[in-house]
Amino acid sequence: MILLNKITMKDQMSFDLPYQYLTFIHFYQKTFMMKKFAVIGLALLSSVWSWSQDNTSHDPFRQLGTELPTPNGYRTASGAPGPQYWQQQADYVINVALDDDNQRISGDEVITYHNNSPDVLEYLWLQLDQNVRAKNSDTYKISSAKLSDRMSTDQLNRMEPDFDGGFNIEYVKDNTDKALPYTINNTMMRVDIPMPLKPGETYSFKVKWWYNINNTREIGGRSGFEHFTDGNNVYCIAQFYPRMCVYNDVDGWQNKQFLGRGEFTLTFGNFKVNITVPSDHLIGATGTLQNAKAVLSREQMNRWDQAHREFVQPVMVSTLDEAVEKEKTQAKDTKTWTFTAENVRDFAFATSRKFIWDAMGVKMSDGRVVMAQSMYVKEGYCLWSKYSTKAVGHTIKWYSHYTFDYPYPTAWSVDGSMGMEYPMIAFNNGRCEEDGTYSDRAKYGHIGVIIHEIGHNWFPMIVNSDERQWTWMDEGINTFVQYLTEVQWEKNYPARRGPANMITDYMSGDKKYLTPIMSNSESLFNFGSNAYAKPATGLNILRETIMGRELFDYAFKMYANRWKFKSPTPADFFRTMEDASSVDLDWFWRGWFYTTDHCDMAIKSVRKGNVNPADPIMASDNARQEAESKPKNISEIRNAESIKQYYADIDTTLRDFYSRYNEFEVTDQDMNAYDRRTQSMSDDEKAVMNTKDNFYEITFQKIGGLIMPVIIQIEYTDGTSEVQRYPAEIWLKQPDNEVSKVIRTTKEIAKITLDPFLETADTDTSNNNYPPQAPETRFEVFKRQFPRGENQMQKAKNSKVIKP
Repeated sequence: MILLNKITMKDQMSFDLPYQYLTFIHFYQKTFMMKKFAVIGLALLSSVWSWSQDNTSHDPFRQLGTELPTPNGYRTASGAPGPQYWQQQADYVINVALDDDNQRISGDEVITYHNNSPDVLEYLWLQLDQNVRAKNSDTYKISSAKLSDRMSTDQLNRMEPDFDGGFNIEYVKDNTDKALPYTINNTMMRVDIPMPLKPGETYSFKVKWWYNINNTREIGGRSGFEHFTDGNNVYCIAQFYPRMCVYNDVDGWQNKQFLGRGEFTLTFGNFKVNITVPSDHLIGATGTLQNAKAVLSREQMNRWDQAHREFVQPVMVSTLDEAVEKEKTQAKDTKTWTFTAENVRDFAFATSRKFIWDAMGVKMSDGRVVMAQSMYVKEGYCLWSKYSTKAVGHTIKWYSHYTFDYPYPTAWSVDGSMGMEYPMIAFNNGRCEEDGTYSDRAKYGHIGVIIHEIGHNWFPMIVNSDERQWTWMDEGINTFVQYLTEVQWEKNYPARRGPANMITDYMSGDKKYLTPIMSNSESLFNFGSNAYAKPATGLNILRETIMGRELFDYAFKMYANRWKFKSPTPADFFRTMEDASSVDLDWFWRGWFYTTDHCDMAIKSVRKGNVNPADPIMASDNARQEAESKPKNISEIRNAESIKQYYADIDTTLRDFYSRYNEFEVTDQDMNAYDRRTQSMSDDEKAVMNTKDNFYEITFQKIGGLIMPVIIQIEYTDGTSEVQRYPAEIWLKQPDNEVSKVIRTTKEIAKITLDPFLETADTDTSNNNYPPQAPETRFEVFKRQFPRGENQMQKAKNSKVIKP
């Protein structure tokens, strides 16, 4: 061990040689022994009292042992599906018809349910999501309302629903047309089957229904119709059929009612859907069109074939001029379009005579061509014709890069004046100004919503998480990959979510209005920030700061591939990210996902120290330089100027040894003592004892409850700089929430910045600098304008009167 002779700090802190240090400790112990025992006694009493009040660990680094479910044969401790993993399957054959005159959907279906579970099922549960718009819906009952001095007609009308958009079930029958008993519980329907459904068995039954379609412009909704002044409608139709609830190894039957916010929990299956609409309508839908020759013109077929060979610019399959012509007349006859889709969890479609249709191919790594397509109205032509289909293709490229190749044959972006996602089809927004132009906000909003909604094909349409319970697993993860995709669009793309500094306003808010990410969607105060932005930001912090891009990207891709076409839980995600990276992230999941803690770190203090060299000559030089640089008081300065001759200069007999004594002189005795102390030391050890390096002790303070890595940028007086990164574990065993690091350097530090690249979501950066920096503000300067009469009086007051 090498001991420094003495380090002297600017604030009087010092460390002496061992014999001096021990002497000091002995003196301290002898003098303060009684006080020491008294303090220890009080500390013990305080500790016992504290323990009796709360004997649980609050260590932010404690493992997520009890918070996560026990691994089993279905879901392993590594986060992968287990050897006994299973999931159900539900297949549908649906016939659905649109009544354009009355805005009504009617349909019938045959559902074939496959029990792949090890359990015997005594009944089946279906979701009736349209019942969220029934007049007796719980959604209306639980919404609060207040009166104010001024109320709009819309506000008054929405207090009591006057639109009935719930399902009307006409029958539920078995495959022999025998009626089956059923019970409707709000947005759920239980079907009582005649015999329990054993493992490995299938059961088919029939349902017939109808419902009124909601006007999305008047009462909103995740699907519905938009009415235009030309008398035509655009229909974006989803949740239109009674569909099976999920039965899984985690919850059994999914029993969370649909209240409007938490989206959908669904089972994979195969679909055949026949859609009957007015003959002048176009349809975009989940799956592959099976009867194109029966519903498309020869010219449209030729353009469609051409689009398969075009990979740069979209091909117009149905043009603007054709759409304008169809708007003028409304066909009364109908056509039926047939679509099939394999291994999807849902089905949706859009239809209108107003639609313009363009498409182009996207080449995949396995040689397949995926069709990127858009349908839109002339009111959005300026944006959609330029950006929509290209944004679809861009999304397919980059989501495939970060996860897995897009497996479906097509991806639709449809102008539904909303933002909603379904397998292979998304309803998006973006409209032009009346003069045919668009704003930058409209442009980037249009591109952003397409990337986001098309991206949902990966999360949750393929990586099939439970949206109803864990909104962040699809919205948050998808928003993260959306950010990665947006920044590939163009330089300085104005992304709204992802980087850490964009979440700080939310995280520094009033805690009573914040909820942990690991909360059900119906309990969230700020849905967008909690379910979208905060999870996305957390993943970006993992990628950029905690894990690094290489480890993160590998683990994230592993999660996506492990769970594609399966149904993961939060624990599966957490465990996979750790298992595939060998990074313990329990502290991060706990702080970022399970609490509302925020990050606020500060530079509490910086102290500079230098070694007081053991070499007497070096020590003398240092002492002389310090004495000469020490500031003089005002009396010393003025005395030096005013006193021309001192008494001892006039009478030299006053001088003695002390008058001539040089406190900085090095004597032979000093050198001999130094030689004796260092005779057994190596040259390297002597160099350390006499180093001229600067030592800077930096103390960091954790003010917020959230732990994060400590990143500092050090700028030196010579113009150079460096970055130091300390992992989050620097906060281990720091009960006072303070930690210090010592920087040894040959240079002088000019500036230290904590979190210089805004990567830890620090909510208060005003305390992140040494030396402290005053916040910059700007104010407006203006010339005061006086009223006319006041201005004249002011001029008279300011003028100088000269009397003769």
